[in-house]
Amino acid sequence: MAGPDEARTRYAAVLRPGPRGTERVPLRAALGRVMAEDAVASTDLPPFDRSTMDGWAVRASDLAAAAPGRPVFLRPSGEVHMGVAADVPVPPCGAVRISTGGMLPVGADAVVMQEQATVEAEGLLVSRPVIAGENVVARGADIRAGELVLRRGWRLRPPDLGLLAGQGLESVLVFLPPRVAILATGDELVPAGAPLTPGRVRDMNTVALAGAVDAAGGVPTICGIVGDDRPAILAALRSALAGHDMLLVSGGSSVGEHDLAMEAIAALGPPGIVVHGIAVRPGKPTVLAAAGTVPVIGLPGNPVSALVIFDLFARPVLEAMLGLDPGSRPWGLVRARLFEALPSARVREDHRRVRLEQRPGGIWAVPLPAGSQILTSMVRADGIVVVPPGEQGLGEGEEVEVRLLT
Repeated sequence: MAGPDEARTRYAAVLRPGPRGTERVPLRAALGRVMAEDAVASTDLPPFDRSTMDGWAVRASDLAAAAPGRPVFLRPSGEVHMGVAADVPVPPCGAVRISTGGMLPVGADAVVMQEQATVEAEGLLVSRPVIAGENVVARGADIRAGELVLRRGWRLRPPDLGLLAGQGLESVLVFLPPRVAILATGDELVPAGAPLTPGRVRDMNTVALAGAVDAAGGVPTICGIVGDDRPAILAALRSALAGHDMLLVSGGSSVGEHDLAMEAIAALGPPGIVVHGIAVRPGKPTVLAAAGTVPVIGLPGNPVSALVIFDLFARPVLEAMLGLDPGSRPWGLVRARLFEALPSARVREDHRRVRLEQRPGGIWAVPLPAGSQILTSMVRADGIVVVPPGEQGLGEGEEVEVRLLT
């Protein structure tokens, strides 16, 4: 068996995954998509000095001597109306009424909060000083014209869309998402809605993997279930390859007499199977292959194994096909203490599911059942702790890194 790092290296040697093209989409449809070009600011944001409070626009120097019991008198001289240019200047010892977000008028350099000023018939009394810039966000404080807003390869999040809208953009150029075919194999499988008969189980992998593809940014196509018949599997694989950029095959990747998917994958053409068997738990019988330029990954039939292997090997390939800059990936890593010891799997890298709990001393990682068929260990888990191969495992109370599940 290849170790996980060796498997990735061997697979990378035969694959050159990359985006298949670009398209322009409205901002409202761009969440989770990957930028295909740099976005450069065309204007300062904010485009003018703005008040961050309801109150009075003032000259800070006029209030230098203000103190409790010794208020400074200011004379109001108008109001800034929202949505229009501030056309009332602030003269020395003057003040202009302003609302949150209003444009700071000429002459003003600070804002006094309205609850810190007393309005009287003759004018305004202020009993505390302010400094220049207080309660004001300056023009260009968020971003300056000509500055890089978002770079090519960045996966768009909700605040990113807001920033692009603030630059006047209604659409954005993004990479096309990879199209991923998902095929389940096995005589024992029936669709989720079908009745169970003795010896049969419902297909859990297909919909779980489709969700994982969606979450990673791909477009899944569910190709159904095919029984343990070599010609039928090969025909289904060839059909699934058409029009897709990646193929995920669930089940049939072990070495038993009826594990036929591996033979069918090998028959798809060069470069063929690159790795069969990885020193990882769960997921030992994984197949990493390619048919021409299309990556083909044979995932174990056990649902926990399938999802762990997807995250370790399929997701990175998908992200390369998305054009994702690795620096923009939301890694989702936290540090926690192990609630109980995790022994080593000796020759295999062990990926243990854990639940995170806030306990005395900080965040603790509580291990969940290790079986690859126990899907609730993924459902109830917050993340995964990697136990390296070797003689020693991880000790109780040891600080570990937890990779959060998405």
